[in-house]
This record gives sequence, C-alpha cells and structure tokens, in this order.
Amino acid sequence: MLVLGIETSCDETAAAVVSDTREIRSNVVLSQTAEHIPYGGVVPEIAARAHIEHVDTIVAEALRRAETALVNVDAIAVTGGPGLIGGVIVGVMIAKALASVHGKPFIAVNHLEGHALTARLTDSVEFPFLLLLMSGGHCQFLVVHGVGDYHRLGGTVDDALGEAYDKTAKVLGLSYPGGPAVEKLAATGNPKNFAFPIPMRKRGGCDLSFSGLKTAVRMQVTELQEIGISEQDKADIAASFQYTAGEHVAERLQHALKEFARLCPDGKNVVLAGGVAANRYLRGRLESVTQEQGMRLIVPPPALCTDNAAMIAW
Repeated sequence: MLVLGIETSCDETAAAVVSDTREIRSNVVLSQTAEHIPYGGVVPEIAARAHIEHVDTIVAEALRRAETALVNVDAIAVTGGPGLIGGVIVGVMIAKALASVHGKPFIAVNHLEGHALTARLTDSVEFPFLLLLMSGGHCQFLVVHGVGDYHRLGGTVDDALGEAYDKTAKVLGLSYPGGPAVEKLAATGNPKNFAFPIPMRKRGGCDLSFSGLKTAVRMQVTELQEIGISEQDKADIAASFQYTAGEHVAERLQHALKEFARLCPDGKNVVLAGGVAANRYLRGRLESVTQEQGMRLIVPPPALCTDNAAMIAW
C-alpha cells in the first residue's frame, strides 16, 4: 500500500509517499522561514498564501522522487488539524480535490497523532509507550495504548516549550526561528550563572508550565540592559534558560514515568516527539532520566521531529 501525505498546518509545505512496509519513498519539505523572518514569527496569512503557491509543486515533486504517480497511490492523507486554520484549509482542499478527481480515499489526520506515531515508522516501537510531545504549540505527556487510543497524563497549563524558546530568543535579540538560535547560543554560556526558578517544583502530577520562566528571563534581560548587557550575558541567559527548562521537563518526566509504570507495568519505551525533540541538550537530559529508570528513550531523526508529511502518510 502507498499513501500520499500532505502537511500544511504551519509554516512548512510538505508532501510524502510512504508504504505500509515503513518505507519512506519520498519526503519533501519546503520551509517558509525566509518569509517569516522579518516578522520574528509565523504570520498565518503569509503562511496560507505560501501554501497555496507551492503545494501543487511539492506534491508533484514527492510523487516524482517516489517514482510513482497518483494512479498508483492507494489513499491520500492530509493534516486536518490542529494548526493555523488557513494553512490547514489549503492542505485539506488540495487533498480532497486530488482524491475526488482520481477516485482515491481521503483521510484527515490529526497533526499531533502524526507526531505521536512517528516512532512506529522509524523504530517499530511496540504499544504501549509513554510519549512526551514537545513543539511550538503543544507540550504534553500521553500514554499511547494504540492507534487512536491515548491517555493524557498532563500538559502545559500555559505556554508550550517551543514558544518559550522563541520568546527567549526574541528577548535576547536572536534571529527566527528561536529554538535553534537559543540552543546554539546556550552552548557558549554558563548554565549556572543565572538561577531561574524551576517551575512547579513542589507540585506533583505531570503538568508543565513555562510562562513564569519566560517572565524571569525577560526581567533578567531588562535589568541587565539598564547597565549594559554583554554578549556573554546573553549566552549565559540562554544557557541558564535551557538548563532550567530541561530540569523542569526532566522532573515532570520522572512523575510521568511513575504513572506510566502504574498503568502499564510492562511498558519499557519513552518516545520524544515534536519539533523541540530536535534539541540535543534536552534529548540528552531526558535520556539520562529514562536510563536511570531502566527505560529506553526513542527519538525520531530531526527531519521527522519537525513538521513533515511522512508522519501524516504513515
């Protein structure tokens, strides 16, 4: 079986062809980063118009790289949400049109479910597993019992971690996208130079919070700007922010692992998915937690952590 996947939920226009034998025949992603850099973030109207301009070309390229044609595709899948509504509509309408004209089944896929099941494509992970989904818009712990069978343990009560990275980058005057920029700068800083408070330290459960950490970073930057903030100060703030965020997520992961062990005593796998999973520092910190608990951390390749159509086709 071959499925054509289309993804237009945010600022990547993507199409892919994937088989039921876990073979990614093609995976084409066109980033809109250049269009959004002047605004320091994704502008929904610009994103939607860019999808309209490029989606047909990207679909054609995905089929070409897969060395196939629509006549050979068994179904057409597309992100049906959540996401920026303008972009989602573009993808859904092109997928519906192709499915109608070529007589193929049309399948709307939940964007988060695409991320949740990517590890099944790349690593053949068995159910059940504990999922930590971290992106620019989402941050939550889920027990994945099967396709369509999810139990939410907790999530962010305010901002997502990816958003916190982007806002920290903006406060520090870094370029968009903020996540990679903060990670790169943090590598040159001292993570212990600024003692930002670790959120929800005295609370149980699996919920997360990043708004207070964002505020602490902004206040520290404002204070230093009054006397003259140096480039080393910025690096130390980036490193301290990343360290604090990592400690917070690691602590909440420990709580989630206890709950997962109670619900699924035989479960041994933890999956980290979503765009923030591409952050090497966070991956390393969370891997140490899972190893301490005798668990295995599985992270898809970076190209399949960020938004892509292979996960939608799969």
